[in-house]
Amino acid sequence: MTTFNRKTCMTIAAISDIHSNVFALDAVLGDIKKRGVDQIVNLGDILYGPIAPRATYELLMAHRDDIVTIRGNQDRQIYEALHLSTMAEIADNPTMDFIVKDLPKDAIEWMRALPFDCHLSEDVYLCHGTPTDDMVYLLEDIATGVPTVRSDSNIFSLLNGIDSPVIVCGHTHIPRTVTLSSGQMVINSGSVGYPAYEDDLPVVHKMQTYSPHASYALITCIETPQGKRWQTEHIKVAYNHKAAAKLALNNGREDWAFALNSGRVL
Repeated sequence: MTTFNRKTCMTIAAISDIHSNVFALDAVLGDIKKRGVDQIVNLGDILYGPIAPRATYELLMAHRDDIVTIRGNQDRQIYEALHLSTMAEIADNPTMDFIVKDLPKDAIEWMRALPFDCHLSEDVYLCHGTPTDDMVYLLEDIATGVPTVRSDSNIFSLLNGIDSPVIVCGHTHIPRTVTLSSGQMVINSGSVGYPAYEDDLPVVHKMQTYSPHASYALITCIETPQGKRWQTEHIKVAYNHKAAAKLALNNGREDWAFALNSGRVL
């Protein structure tokens, strides 16, 4: 686990699930720049997608000194595919084939070196899925195929002892803030670059935001005589989603193009 010695009261811009959408990332970084934040955090699932992996990586490298980054499950899946699969096997997945051909070697090594999670400060903890599993949704139960917020006790169980006042996660692409009975605040920043998807694990389910906007979260600490208070603002940023959808369509992903244009699953 990575730990940073940051000041404890700060304003954080949390981004996640960029999924190779350089158009959305550029717009979000531009919006963040106007807001005077102290720290940007990136919660993973960065370069997997049929849009622009290399360009997304290059834009992030231009800002690498300003962003604390952890890895997501699909970052891991990219470098694991290169390690565990033959190129013929990768070619059977056209999207993965496009990604590994588009990315330079240093992008793969960068993803491989990213930490699983991070204590940004004594108050703020970062993970992609849960503190123990990058494939599990921390806030949503999808057993019925429709996401519903987990019970207080279920979320506590998944936190596995993490007692930070602020927990920031991604993975589900659904912007959400949940306050637990302990007073802890769990924030999902939503997805910068991919506003809807369907998955069949562990059961078939759909995650939809019903809007093409890029999502991120602004998390602000406020000093009061009674102590620190944290507040969250979920930001929706308009960008050229049609350009992103066109590239996805050019790479054979009609499902991605539809999601990018509508925030819905095809």
